[in-house]
Amino acid sequence: MAALVFGLSFFWFFRWAGRAAERRFKERIHALKVGSFEVVRAERLWGFVKGLSRLLRFLFFLGLFYFYAEFVLRRFPWTRGFANSMLEWVTDPLRVIGSEIVAYLPKLAFLLVLGLVVFYALKLIKIFFHGVEHGAVSLSGFDPDWAKPTFDIVRIMVVAFALVVAYPYIPGSQTAAFKGISIFLGVIVSLGSTSAVSSIFAGYTIIYRRAFKLGDRIQVGEYLGDVIHKTLLATYLRTLKHETVVVPNSLILGSNLVNYSTLAATENLILHTTVGIGYETPWRQVEAMLLQAAERTPRILKKPEPFVLQKSLGDFAVTYEINVYCDKPREMIRIYTDLHRNILDVFNEHGVQIMTPAYVADPAIAKWVPKERWFEPPAKGQGE
Repeated sequence: MAALVFGLSFFWFFRWAGRAAERRFKERIHALKVGSFEVVRAERLWGFVKGLSRLLRFLFFLGLFYFYAEFVLRRFPWTRGFANSMLEWVTDPLRVIGSEIVAYLPKLAFLLVLGLVVFYALKLIKIFFHGVEHGAVSLSGFDPDWAKPTFDIVRIMVVAFALVVAYPYIPGSQTAAFKGISIFLGVIVSLGSTSAVSSIFAGYTIIYRRAFKLGDRIQVGEYLGDVIHKTLLATYLRTLKHETVVVPNSLILGSNLVNYSTLAATENLILHTTVGIGYETPWRQVEAMLLQAAERTPRILKKPEPFVLQKSLGDFAVTYEINVYCDKPREMIRIYTDLHRNILDVFNEHGVQIMTPAYVADPAIAKWVPKERWFEPPAKGQGE
């Protein structure tokens, strides 16, 4: 009973001392800073102090329990031998651990030196590739966008080489248990990361192929959008509807990719659309109307000039294609909409029927809209 009271007294004492220390010293602990950069926040420092105090309190009570148990066991003849061996249970592991640590010190020194060499080697390599990425270092035929992924590859190779060198010096590396666990983990990783590894290799392949970069408008299969983020596993697209689509890089590598932005700034992007017009309409008139519709469309470049191609002579109609130039791929959908509207207006103004895609027989009434019907309700007229 006295021991229980003694232990509870110490417990409440430690709690009281902890609260008193918190009230007295918590506000005096400030963040650890280097210049204006906050290395460790004050809350984390105080958390470390509290954790250390809990550890000391635990060790104190553990020692208290040990001495109490030894004292009690020594009181009885049939447990006295057990009490004598308790000290060996505590000291033998500590002695073995201490001897192993002393014997391991040369290997530990080697690992520390190896770690420092690898750490500063990676620092130098990172500085070099950072200079390549920002143009401070120029390499012939090496795209600056390749700097970061190349650094990642070199870093993995350096770390892998360091691990191979350090492996014999790791405690227990020569035991059968360590080797068995290593093989087991290797099998688990290889079985569970097949798709991830293929996506990572696809990501590096895409980067070195310079298929696209951030901000480009691309189309992968059914997905059309702007590249907003790239990782080794996937590419993030923002669609025209402001949806975020995550496309695995393995899918991109195995699909046809259209990049609308690569040549738009230097050679311009050609937008095109087709119409089918009957043989009774002169082709010169059709081409003139298509060029007139292109001239009315905003955001289309005047130079180079738009042009018309006759794509095919079909069974019922001639297929014409109007081609226009633009240098802003992100506006291509709006340009297409305006171009289609102007084509409809121009052909309606001249009473020419658009027969796309085809027809079976001539309709009783021509399929075109006269100008007086352009603004029938609920459409609003010009200037309204």
